[in-house]
Amino acid sequence: MSLKDNTVNIKSGAVVKKAYHHGDLRDALITAGMRLLEQRSSEDLGLREVARDVGVSATAVYRHFPDKNALLRAIAGRGFALMGDMQTAAVAGTEGAAAFAASGGAYVRFALRNPAVFRLMFSSAPPRDLFSMPVEDLSSPMRLLRAHVTALTPATLSDEARKIISIRAWALVHGLAVLALDHVIEMDDALIDSVIGSHVQDAGLEFREDRRPAPPAKIS
Repeated sequence: MSLKDNTVNIKSGAVVKKAYHHGDLRDALITAGMRLLEQRSSEDLGLREVARDVGVSATAVYRHFPDKNALLRAIAGRGFALMGDMQTAAVAGTEGAAAFAASGGAYVRFALRNPAVFRLMFSSAPPRDLFSMPVEDLSSPMRLLRAHVTALTPATLSDEARKIISIRAWALVHGLAVLALDHVIEMDDALIDSVIGSHVQDAGLEFREDRRPAPPAKIS
């Protein structure tokens, strides 16, 4: 499939083995874990394997991650941050409904380029209602979603109605990503943009200049 280049491709990152600098070991371990995860399931990923890939002892890994679950949570967190970066890049130069659609398209494209990390992102987090959490505690993709919905809906709209719009939009892009990853449908750029664009148009969302969404702050 041909996908646009405004993306974060984990697999194309630089080799980290024995290449980290003092103080950057945690980052190098997360990067190595993300790359190795594209070659095997999270169940088969081991801390010792990650340590070998980076070129350090297993003891050094345990100083940063007491167990594999801690590393997987860190990888998932990095995945959300990278997805947020990709969405922010996709909406550059656009606004309103077009920006909302571009953000959704970037969500799907991230998933297609980084399938193992994408699946981990939604399987390692503890159950919680993301719409009851303070905005500052959310990942950048969720904050961006809520910012767009706020900017594209009347100020008089209730929080519950705005929540429903957000869930519909999220369900659409997440569903597209999962259907494509499960090989139920063949996905390309044209289909991604067509499906998401038609949804935004059908929803009748109108951009308000006085409520322009600010780019979400990065979360490491």
